[in-house]
Amino acid sequence: MRRKSKALLILLFVLSMALTACGGTKEEAQKPAEPTKEQTQTTETPKENEVIEVSTVSQSDPYLKFDEGESFDKNAVYDQYEKDLGVKITNKWVADVTQFKEKLKMTIASNDIPDLMLVSATQLKELTEADMIMDITDVYDKNATDNTKKFLTMDGGMQMKTATIDGKLMGIPSSYNPYNFQYLYVRTDWLKKLNLPEPKTMQDVLTIAEAFKTKDPGGTGKPYGIAVSKEPFKIDTGVTGLRAFLNGYHAYENLWMEDASGNLVNSDIQPQVKDALKALQDMFKKGLIDPEFAVKDTEKEAELLYNNNVGLVFGASWTPAQLVKGAVKDGKVVQEWGAYPIPSIDGSPTLNQIGIGVDDYYVISKQAKHPEGVIRLLNQWIVVDNTMTPTDEQKIYLYGKDKKEKGNNYWLLSPLRVGKQLDNNGEILPKAIETKDPSILQTADQKGRYERAMKFIDGSDINMWWEPLISGPNGAVSHNPKILQNKEYLQNKFYGAPTPTMADRQEILLKKRDEIYFKIIMNQVSVDEFDKFVGEWKKLGGDDITKEVNEWYASHK
Repeated sequence: MRRKSKALLILLFVLSMALTACGGTKEEAQKPAEPTKEQTQTTETPKENEVIEVSTVSQSDPYLKFDEGESFDKNAVYDQYEKDLGVKITNKWVADVTQFKEKLKMTIASNDIPDLMLVSATQLKELTEADMIMDITDVYDKNATDNTKKFLTMDGGMQMKTATIDGKLMGIPSSYNPYNFQYLYVRTDWLKKLNLPEPKTMQDVLTIAEAFKTKDPGGTGKPYGIAVSKEPFKIDTGVTGLRAFLNGYHAYENLWMEDASGNLVNSDIQPQVKDALKALQDMFKKGLIDPEFAVKDTEKEAELLYNNNVGLVFGASWTPAQLVKGAVKDGKVVQEWGAYPIPSIDGSPTLNQIGIGVDDYYVISKQAKHPEGVIRLLNQWIVVDNTMTPTDEQKIYLYGKDKKEKGNNYWLLSPLRVGKQLDNNGEILPKAIETKDPSILQTADQKGRYERAMKFIDGSDINMWWEPLISGPNGAVSHNPKILQNKEYLQNKFYGAPTPTMADRQEILLKKRDEIYFKIIMNQVSVDEFDKFVGEWKKLGGDDITKEVNEWYASHK
């Protein structure tokens, strides 16, 4: 079991759901897609018995469970890296997810950074300007294997470009597949109970939400139409968000897109957003949205899904790994869900908004004595994470010294992890699962997903209910081939480091945006307040950012 990086990140762990209660985990659902061919070649072989040290800082994780006697200081994964690569990993400090980012800021401010650390795009730029991190162009070229170089440029080199400043490679992208689409999940048992058709348009979504509210098929006495949590526009909100809802109205969240003249404009101030907000306000007035959504995090709002108050939610492909908490109880499937593409409000296809597939970067201190050790760690992770049939030694990187999957998530101990930029899961998995034919599987990720799906299908593990809803026929990823073939997605056109004004004003603009968006949704102000917000956005730095972004765009076309 592995995961991709980011976005997947990770951050997602902040959501911290207890999916393990049902035997499945969100990490399993999120783990990156994978491999091609295994390679173990390295360009520079360590000298015999030579051990070099690479220091880092680590983020503890609620899903990481140490074997008895092990810790961040001493564990089987670090020992295996030292044994295989001659690289001894040490931690300058370890912090939990709620404190890691703040502590990292303090470490950077004190100019006491480790050899290797994961930083944001803004920090990548700041560290470069402060001359604190190394230009790794040469060390990467010399020490990265051909397999690594191929792996990190599957997207044509776009993600690597984002780590290149003034022609110098300043970091390794914490890459993931950017084609992580969102979907609509609906209680199909309720559709049948109320004799409602499956959703094909946004109007269908509104009709279904209203029927779920007024007819209360869950019999709770307190139903709502759609699940929404307090940070509905953040990319980290993989479930109970509203980014997909916006997309259904051809509106997008903080995305740079071309206008009719080919210039880049920010999506947050486009008129389609006003249409989507008007629809949400109408839903709120009808009682279709939980009136307390603005103070509920994802897990708290998801309780409405578990407890039959809500039967409709937008979310990422791994959403079923969260839904299982309510769908399987006492060894029985008690809820039935379906996964659908995001409908459109009109005849034009919905474009699923996507990013570049990288948000953070691994950087190497300019004071690091052995930067080649970091690249060796990178080479090894890519091999281990993409191996369909890991050797006993490779299993240690994934499961620890017992070499068996027992839910301890030892892969989280690898200090440098990157995910695959592309996958064909939507083409392969639904066919393999439908025909029960594992011979067509091509990657370790597909193998793991197939095996989990089969455990549910053959009845050996009902807690794997979520995997077929992700990977099976009519599962979430089964919609991907059509989305990709018809290019029904919209990718952010800006992938550079934050512009000067963006670094200074972006946070203020997003706060202002969320403030007015929430007031409109909650019917505290007229939807026409959106027009005033557009004017304020421009005055508060938006126009300057737009100018800078277009200057960048002109030089990168």
